Amino acid sequence: MKGFFRIKSVVCGVFLLMISVNAFAQKSELREKLQRIVNAHSATIGFSLTDLRNGDTLTVNGTKHLPMQSVYKFHLALAVLDQVDQGKLKLDQKIMVKKSDLLPDTWSPLRDKYPNGEVEIPLSEILSFTVSQSDNNGCDILFRLIGGPAKVNRYIHHLGIKDVAITATEEQMHQNDQIQFTNWTTPQAATELLGLFYAKKILSPASHEFLCKVMTETSTGADKIKGLLPAGTLAAHKTGSSGANKSGLTAASNDIGIVTLPDGKHFAVAAFVSMTKEDEKATDLIIAELTKASWDYLTTGKP
Repeated sequence: MKGFFRIKSVVCGVFLLMISVNAFAQKSELREKLQRIVNAHSATIGFSLTDLRNGDTLTVNGTKHLPMQSVYKFHLALAVLDQVDQGKLKLDQKIMVKKSDLLPDTWSPLRDKYPNGEVEIPLSEILSFTVSQSDNNGCDILFRLIGGPAKVNRYIHHLGIKDVAITATEEQMHQNDQIQFTNWTTPQAATELLGLFYAKKILSPASHEFLCKVMTETSTGADKIKGLLPAGTLAAHKTGSSGANKSGLTAASNDIGIVTLPDGKHFAVAAFVSMTKEDEKATDLIIAELTKASWDYLTTGKP
């Protein structure tokens, strides 16, 4: 009988080793595929994938400092909603938006809706415009409301996410395109922050639900994270893009988010494409291909 148990123990050990070796090989295949996608482009590309079922993370250039552009509106929203949770702000409180707050030469659906300003708007609506529609004026209104970029930066660092810097408003970035590089994150830090958010370790249940909703309703970047995923796939995400400068160089084309798998589980991705002369369609496709490889790996075991 003891011999039987020894044999059974050896068989189980070999079986577990085979599973471990197979899982390692599959992960290596995914890493190789992600690297091939990155190597096919003349750009600085950073990517991070976190399986939110177990915390496993895989990155390509995951520690590079890359410009966030409007991705940082997610960080800003977290800081604003933390103030709501502390009772310092309320989602239904009215914020006076003056005409001078609505700068003309910037992306702003909020300004399009209220062209003359001088109107009181619920904080929830400004947050929704800022996150879902990536409104630049809404972003800077929120920065002024809670005390500026430095305060948001301190808040994110307080959460334990250190590889991120938030220093400048949208208006400042529009005044000098070099300033965008002072608002940076690493891809790995982005998925770490998404992981904390997903685990409900940051906000109250009500604030968490609100931000999930507005991120799922995001109307920008439909061809980025979600571009090659099955129709109807849910993704709570935040995009960011610099657009191309006069020489055709795009400093940032980004998307970060939490994607729902067919089994109801989730993974976090952060994709940053920087310093490229490829057009928007091509940069969107890079992000879509990186995400699709991750999706395939997590659903079938093969990238």
